[in-house]
Amino acid sequence: MKKTLLAAALLSCMMTAHAADQNDAAALGPVIVTATRTAITVDDALSSVTVITRADIERLQPVSVQDLLTGLPGVSFANAGGLGQQTSLFVRGTNSTHTLVLLDGVRLGSVTAGFASLEQIPVEQIERIEIVRGPRSSLYGADAIGGVIQIFTRHGQADGGQPLSSPLPSLSVTAGSNGLFGAEAGLSGGNAHAWYNLSLGGQYTSGFPGCKIGAAEANGGMGAGCFVDDPRDDAFRNWNGAANAGYRWDNGTELAVTWLRSKNDVEYAGSPYGGNDAVNEQRVAGARLSFSPLEAWKVTLNAGQSKDLATTYYQGTYYGTYYPFAQTGYSNSRRDQASWQNDIALASNQLLTVGVDYQREHVDSSTGYLADNRNDTGTYAQYQGTFGSNELQLSARHDDSSQYGGHDTGALAWGYSFDRGLRLMASYGTAFHAPTFNDLYYPPFFGTPSANPDLKPEKSRSGELGLAQKLDIWNWALNAYQTDIDDLIVLDPDQNYVPFNVSKARIRGLEGQLGANLDGWQVQGYLTLQQPENHDGGANNGHLLPRRPERTARIDIDRRFGAFGLGTTWYAAGKSYDDVANLHRLGGYSTLALRASWHFAADWQVEAKLANALDHPYETVYYYNQPGRAWYVTLRYSPATR
Repeated sequence: MKKTLLAAALLSCMMTAHAADQNDAAALGPVIVTATRTAITVDDALSSVTVITRADIERLQPVSVQDLLTGLPGVSFANAGGLGQQTSLFVRGTNSTHTLVLLDGVRLGSVTAGFASLEQIPVEQIERIEIVRGPRSSLYGADAIGGVIQIFTRHGQADGGQPLSSPLPSLSVTAGSNGLFGAEAGLSGGNAHAWYNLSLGGQYTSGFPGCKIGAAEANGGMGAGCFVDDPRDDAFRNWNGAANAGYRWDNGTELAVTWLRSKNDVEYAGSPYGGNDAVNEQRVAGARLSFSPLEAWKVTLNAGQSKDLATTYYQGTYYGTYYPFAQTGYSNSRRDQASWQNDIALASNQLLTVGVDYQREHVDSSTGYLADNRNDTGTYAQYQGTFGSNELQLSARHDDSSQYGGHDTGALAWGYSFDRGLRLMASYGTAFHAPTFNDLYYPPFFGTPSANPDLKPEKSRSGELGLAQKLDIWNWALNAYQTDIDDLIVLDPDQNYVPFNVSKARIRGLEGQLGANLDGWQVQGYLTLQQPENHDGGANNGHLLPRRPERTARIDIDRRFGAFGLGTTWYAAGKSYDDVANLHRLGGYSTLALRASWHFAADWQVEAKLANALDHPYETVYYYNQPGRAWYVTLRYSPATR
């Protein structure tokens, strides 16, 4: 089966989920590429995987990527004050820098900060998201300790017509609480060989005061919190555009290109020492060429570049001009990347993948970094084989960095299929993460250290055991795991956010999923129990790692009644702490969202959502507000053939 899917390769996953054989593809289940870097079905993945489709996005009506992903197994967020504000993602209790984020195969994330700014990715430009939990450094190199999230932008669809079909327009307009307004418009089309998509969008909200009044006094101007009292609303503005196109020849050769640009203006509680307005920009471009020199050999060449641009202002004046000692007036980071991958079918249901990745990181900033570039070359190999009811995956990788030397990682996974759709999985993998440019080189501020040049790279070992079953009506899964991290890098607000290594951290967790389709009711529940703990043997031994709740739960319930749809999402999170010493407690909370839709014409739909319907106050970052009760209404035009 893998040889057949390999021939379909990335077209069916990345560029089109519909074709003449759509029913056959549905019978096989969703096709994913992130878990193994090859096309497999979700049912064949020997890892914990969640797939979010465009239909899911329109059903759930999220206003941000955080809104969409919160509460999925092993996934939690910390947000500093609402839409567009700095947001940290935690997968399976690991650091926000431990999840690799890809956009159409191109690695995202600030080179200086080390994590992807998901709050800057417009949810209306997303076609699909694949979330793979567990270590993936043996395939992707650094940063994939907690997992990999790959975002696929919206795309045109192939059809059987010749020549190219007429462009299909799409449109959505959203209004809501806190002065929110957003819009997206696009054109897409294709034929049996080609596809394309062009779209433009934007979003604005007047926001609310992100920093709680009294934060500065409560913290004595130091420690956790936002340090200042600023009662003004924190507005957020976004402008975005995306394009992709591709062509597939009769012999299977395929060429595809993708591009996204998202510019954001974010206001926040600030001062002359840190600014109060940031203009950020994400730029992503990539190209992929795949062909088969031989029937059993497929070659895929990828090239891409991601840029993370940030400029800081205070009261409308460029920060570097207003405050001459400023070190963050502007910061531009760039990743240039390329890969060569070879997929070789050794025999029926046996696939060997070998490849080389190259990445160069560069920083251009008003901050005087001691080093401003580094490069990495990674070579990897993976074997996938199916033997009756047994499935086996082996992978190994060597990374050679100009900054931190060589690192070897590996992974082993085994699965066994019983009767009635029951499946057992077991895996073990190693991973690593290198200190960021900010961690190592950010210069002292008024004589106070801001970086630690003696930091060591983080190394991890993870084991997992899973059991899952898919029946006609019901599906469920349980995954238990343990991750041990050596030299975990921690930023502690009570230590002026200077990074340091914790000699050992241990994360134990249990993830549960239960889904059903009962007489038209679509029900899906998720539960995460985890212990992300410091185990360095010191004063903080046994304390929880910052901003990671021990328990989260989410339930989605939806039902259609002809042209009408109704749904609700309940989410709950247990307590967490904002600091390493566990002195600043973030209380547990729950939120309830209600949603409805009306398909009032062939291609038109109106959607309405009431978020945090019970208006519960809560914090995910110490002394930062989160949205209260909020309403949103969307008018959507989407041709039925889209």
